Amino acid sequence: MSMSEAAPRATPLRAVHEGLGATMTAFAGWLMPLRYAGEISEHQAVRNAAGLFDLSHMGEIAVTGPQAPAALDYALVGRLSALAPGRARYTMICAPDGGILDDLIVYRLAEAEYLVVANAANTATVAAALHDRAAGHDAQVRDQTAEYALIAIQGPHAARILAPLADIDLDGVKYYSGYRCSVAGQPVLLARTGYTGEDGFEVFCAGQDALPVWDALLEATDTTAGGPAGLGARDTLRLEARLYLYGNDLSDETTPLEAGLDWVVRFAAGDFIGKEALLRQRESGVTRRLVGFVMHGRGIPRHGYGLHAPSGEKIGEVTSGGVGPTVGENIGLGYVPAALAAPGGSLVVDCRGKMIEAKIHKGPFYRRTAS
Repeated sequence: MSMSEAAPRATPLRAVHEGLGATMTAFAGWLMPLRYAGEISEHQAVRNAAGLFDLSHMGEIAVTGPQAPAALDYALVGRLSALAPGRARYTMICAPDGGILDDLIVYRLAEAEYLVVANAANTATVAAALHDRAAGHDAQVRDQTAEYALIAIQGPHAARILAPLADIDLDGVKYYSGYRCSVAGQPVLLARTGYTGEDGFEVFCAGQDALPVWDALLEATDTTAGGPAGLGARDTLRLEARLYLYGNDLSDETTPLEAGLDWVVRFAAGDFIGKEALLRQRESGVTRRLVGFVMHGRGIPRHGYGLHAPSGEKIGEVTSGGVGPTVGENIGLGYVPAALAAPGGSLVVDCRGKMIEAKIHKGPFYRRTAS
């Protein structure tokens, strides 16, 4: 069997998902739950109560050693040496030409210990790039994906569900922070991060500890009208919150500036790979921008559908799109010429030959109400 034909990897919770009646699908080299009861009901459970996700396909890469901060400052665009222990940062690893190799969350666990979380399809690429870029530094890079399981509890009830199972005060776990503690009696790294637009937590644990953690969280979640959620709901949740998906909205052919993520790039820091190219682009101005849009007619935008100017000229393609169950509108993302990217501007989406008008929307389509 060739590498391209290799069977997808299973997470430690595969039997649990199958026992719950999940529809399983191959995704980024892993066998993952796509849905349980259905994407819409799972989506709404996360928005209104809580949803439980198996995210064990994500990559975990340890970067340790006295010069780990300097190595990551050079490797990534986000100046990780300035990150305090116990905190996390959304950042990116870019190619020399500024193209995005992956978007990442980096946790600083101690002064000389970081955990880099990569997208599943890019884990090997990120690990190899970090290894190469750490050369000359007193730092070690190790892909630890096989040692981890990752479970997320997301939604307005997430903290209430998790609190009795954790041995720390969750009020002290701020947004984008992570601490070692125990959940359901198992040692974990508990982070207040997520990919849904809701409050929530991600629980990193050893693979052999995944089942008791999942079972305890699922039992507690069931009492809130929540439950397990699959990749389908995760996609509609992140789209409503305008959280980007690598391979669709981000790629090595797009830059952070084109995606409107200028704030991720710490230009004032020292040298990092991709800095010169991104500086040139900042000075000359981007020629295209990633925009969000809301459909104003009966049509669902899908990845790859054409985007047109009102004059009829094709100007881009939909990168992500679909139904927004909570916002009650069909929504999408795509790159368009910078001159046509102003909020409120008009687009036309080619939905299988039907030309449907859309309006460019500023910011997320959905924002949770602060509690």
